[in-house]
Amino acid sequence: MQKLSNSFSGALRTFSFWIANGTVGLPLLEGIDYSCIFNEPSALEQAYAIFANVIEMDDQGIVCNAKYAEMRAAQFIRSYVDNSYKVEPAFEGWEVALY
Repeated sequence: MQKLSNSFSGALRTFSFWIANGTVGLPLLEGIDYSCIFNEPSALEQAYAIFANVIEMDDQGIVCNAKYAEMRAAQFIRSYVDNSYKVEPAFEGWEVALY
């Protein structure tokens, strides 16, 4: 049975730490209080889905784009708390899919 790579586990753990301590997506979310997502489970779920859908690994399971996956999740968070923020490029269906 295949398991998640240490690289992916580390990227997910780091992303979770940054979400929890309010420092995910810097500088995009710098100074923005996004703590409301902890009161709205579907918003937090969507941020994690975007991170997981966007992240890529090579054949050895080494994460290749953790910062980009984080940034895309941060763009969602920013759009969730700031109605005037426009995500560029717009999310594609596969990025926001909930599996």
